[in-house]
Amino acid sequence: MTDARQPLLKVRDLTVNFGTRHHAVSAVAGISFDVFPGETLGLVGESGCGKSTTGKALMRIVEPSSGSIELEGVNVAAQSGKALRNIRTHMQMIFQDPISSLNPRRRVKDIVAEPLDCWKKVEGSERDVLISDLLNKVGIDPAVYGNRYARQFSGGQCQRISIARSLAMRPKLLICDEMVSALDVSVQAQILNLLEDLKAEYGLTLLFIAHDLAVVKNVSDRVAVMYLGKIVEIGPADALYDAPAHPYTKFLLGAALEADPDSPMHSQVLEGEPPSPMNPPSGCRFRTRCPNATDLCASEEPLPQEIAPGHQVACHFPLSITSK
Repeated sequence: MTDARQPLLKVRDLTVNFGTRHHAVSAVAGISFDVFPGETLGLVGESGCGKSTTGKALMRIVEPSSGSIELEGVNVAAQSGKALRNIRTHMQMIFQDPISSLNPRRRVKDIVAEPLDCWKKVEGSERDVLISDLLNKVGIDPAVYGNRYARQFSGGQCQRISIARSLAMRPKLLICDEMVSALDVSVQAQILNLLEDLKAEYGLTLLFIAHDLAVVKNVSDRVAVMYLGKIVEIGPADALYDAPAHPYTKFLLGAALEADPDSPMHSQVLEGEPPSPMNPPSGCRFRTRCPNATDLCASEEPLPQEIAPGHQVACHFPLSITSK
């Protein structure tokens, strides 16, 4: 079943390699996905699976090796110069480390105003009013804190300032790269609630990259699971969490911290280390750690197949089918 909506972001066969031709690291290995207007797509996986590299490749912070990245029909991967700078105003990124992402030598009000000043969108009193409004929306009093430096703020406050800066150009797509992983749990909740409010107010579309499965489930409409540079499963958040179709997704959910230690999700533990991205396994990349692997998994790479409306899995033996 194909979604009739037109995606805001369409990614096809995105590949990112590092190193030389003879010693290449396959960080992102030909992934494809859509993000629809107004939704939040969560992107999860183990450390080193390529999720942060994916976010940076979408912004062209890291150059894609191949593939297309279309934002409202415009191929971001094919743009350069002024055209690339212009399309970047419609997609902004919030980084994992809020403190190092802010210039320590600039005042808060000037950090938030920088995108507006670069593009000369507003000037004079209109600029000052807009900056004050953005800071107020993220819970930073511009009259008290506007002239302070980023180094004078906590991590949570710095992330609020980063959010305000990202909204200055009124983007359509916001890429959140582990934006709460460096914050205390109580501060995480505040930032996530703030993000939900701003999403509704500004009509934002989000790509939410994280390793905390509980956080991703709470904020996402759909979830994509990555393993060793590949998307192995993508589907509605509730369906994917309640009945994972890929063995890796099941193991990943089982490893998440839960109040009930007797939960059936903890019955199996994923063993072994992920293979090297410089020399990934043939066929299915997860087969070296999968208890269900067969010779077919070694000889043939599984292609994404739809097992329910909007729910795709790249596995020769999906759990939701083989368990029936």
